[in-house]
Amino acid sequence: MAKQNVAEQFVDILVRAGVRRLYGVVGDSLNPVVDAVRRKASIDWIHVRHEETAAFAAGAEAQITGNLAACAGSCGPGNLHLINGLYDAHRSMAPVLALASHIPSSEIGLGYFQETHPDRLFQECSHYSELISSPKQMPRLLQTAIQHAVGQRGVSVVSLPGDIAAEPAPEKAAESALVTSRPTVRPGDAEIDRLVEMIDGAGKVTLFCGSGTAGAHAEVMEFAEKIKSPVGHALRGKEFIQYDNRFDVGMSGLLGYGAAYEATHECDLLILLGTDFPYNAFLPDDVQIAQVDVRPEVLGRRSRLDLAVWGDVRETLRCLIPRVREKTSRRFLDRMLKKHADALEGVVKAYTRKVDRHIPIHPEYVAAVLDEVAADDAVFTVDTGMCNVWAARYISPNGRRRIIGSFSHGSMANALPMAIGAQFTDRRRQVVSMSGDGGFTMLMGDFLTLVQYDLPVKVVLFNNSSLSMVELEMLVAGLPSYGTANTNPDFAAVARACGAHGVRVEKPKQLAGALRDAFRHKGPALVDIVTDPNALSIPPKISAEMVTGFALSASKIVLDGGVGRMLQMARSNLRNVPRP
Repeated sequence: MAKQNVAEQFVDILVRAGVRRLYGVVGDSLNPVVDAVRRKASIDWIHVRHEETAAFAAGAEAQITGNLAACAGSCGPGNLHLINGLYDAHRSMAPVLALASHIPSSEIGLGYFQETHPDRLFQECSHYSELISSPKQMPRLLQTAIQHAVGQRGVSVVSLPGDIAAEPAPEKAAESALVTSRPTVRPGDAEIDRLVEMIDGAGKVTLFCGSGTAGAHAEVMEFAEKIKSPVGHALRGKEFIQYDNRFDVGMSGLLGYGAAYEATHECDLLILLGTDFPYNAFLPDDVQIAQVDVRPEVLGRRSRLDLAVWGDVRETLRCLIPRVREKTSRRFLDRMLKKHADALEGVVKAYTRKVDRHIPIHPEYVAAVLDEVAADDAVFTVDTGMCNVWAARYISPNGRRRIIGSFSHGSMANALPMAIGAQFTDRRRQVVSMSGDGGFTMLMGDFLTLVQYDLPVKVVLFNNSSLSMVELEMLVAGLPSYGTANTNPDFAAVARACGAHGVRVEKPKQLAGALRDAFRHKGPALVDIVTDPNALSIPPKISAEMVTGFALSASKIVLDGGVGRMLQMARSNLRNVPRP
């Protein structure tokens, strides 16, 4: 039997760690690894058109599956292209292993062609970034990188010179057990005792939930029932907490709606559950605050805390539910539910006013129809910018759908690449890329990746021929819009030229049929929808503290109409409020 080289050993360890795909663009320094993948039946090389796409796709796969995913870039410019997608994966807590191949080891530090120092470059967007300078470091260094990515939920980067990848692997290399899943973390007794005391002593409690409530929906609902608490959420908590939630008071933050803002400010005790909500201007400073998170480094970094609790949300709630006293008064909860319903009633009128006949098409109408016709277990990948607004307002979670985007890093062009990674996890599941024309054109080359692999991703393109989020930032700052207009082709014709299904929609009556046809199509499809760039207005809650930088513009991006099925849910919840 031929002796393994380092690249083959590298690939074997990835497979043992559960990696099934390596996204990247080939290059000479990567050749030994790519060839090892070619000869390994249990892992595939996914050839994308841009390494940034590779990193976004790996991050999306990791978010959908919860397992380690991997991407690779060749030396110098190749692996540099990974950096934006890796920043996003790291900030999204997606376990990703990135291989940054390197120039010949004998030339490092001598200004060689394409030389960079990837072990230094990726330090800020990873938990672990190291250079393999000798075959003897394998497999321990790679195993350490994997355990950092899985254990700390984020990115690890391994830099590997191409010549070392081709060298023979060391004899009798130890095969250590790999950590591929995380334990649950229970808070200490003292923290649980103190939190019980705070909850029992508070007349009005509000829960504000983030992505850390994934897997804890039942516990959050049981807890809210016992303490009669309104439940609000951040954008990243929407998919995990909004569905089947009779305590829902909406979302706070730049895209907020409903009564979440009031519920967090009018309570006696605010409990932050699994959220690193970044906009402290939307958090109160005159109520008691407790925060529960499995990541101790985020406790208290956004707001003053009266109690920091280090633990998983689900395990913490399981400790609390039997111990807290059941509250008897629903007065605060019912008042917030009514405020929430009233707030949604107030904005729905404009949405219902002839939008099904409005040309150019209202983008919120597009999102509402999309929500209706998409599958109950669809994965939505969402471009940064106005598509964030439409997803936050209109895509209804149900416990089976997923909604992922660059919600923490805020990168353009993320939706299409993320859809690639999401679709590779399950070709039978509907994956919808909610793309803006600016984001789509930035990495449009990877539409060809859909065609090449016959991935049935459906690109729903909100085409308003502008960088409308930036345009709004300029307008709110009192500046004339400049450099924001896009001269676009007929994207449906481009899709057809690439070999995919493509249709252009300019009238509202064409929309539902076009979406259904695209969803029925077995391969990749693009629906190019010409939308109105001016369908926005001012929200009810803006303070001086909120109007700085991005918050200035984005807090004003609350549409004058429509909140999808959320009004339905609010009305339904309000029916359960006891009448005096």
